[in-house]
Amino acid sequence: MLHLVFQSSIETALFERMATGDEAVFLENAVYRVLIKSHISGLLTQQLSRSRFYVLSDDLKTRGLAPADLIKGIHVIDYSELVELTLQNQVIQSWCQ
Repeated sequence: MLHLVFQSSIETALFERMATGDEAVFLENAVYRVLIKSHISGLLTQQLSRSRFYVLSDDLKTRGLAPADLIKGIHVIDYSELVELTLQNQVIQSWCQ
């Protein structure tokens, strides 16, 4: 399953529903959740052993962030890679307000 995370404060619900092998893309202001200094960085680091996490490069740039600001193991992708993820996953869950 692919999770598209737009909401910035959903970590409890998201992590409870993620199965091993699921993928999540943090978009818009949700990119702040995958920063090294995020209050959920420890939880995200633990989840990396069973799930893959991504951020959209344009959302990082728009917010003045760089890949070096992210938790190690978070993948930076572009729009074409986002499209590929949506094609590879039959089920997509959007997390937004």
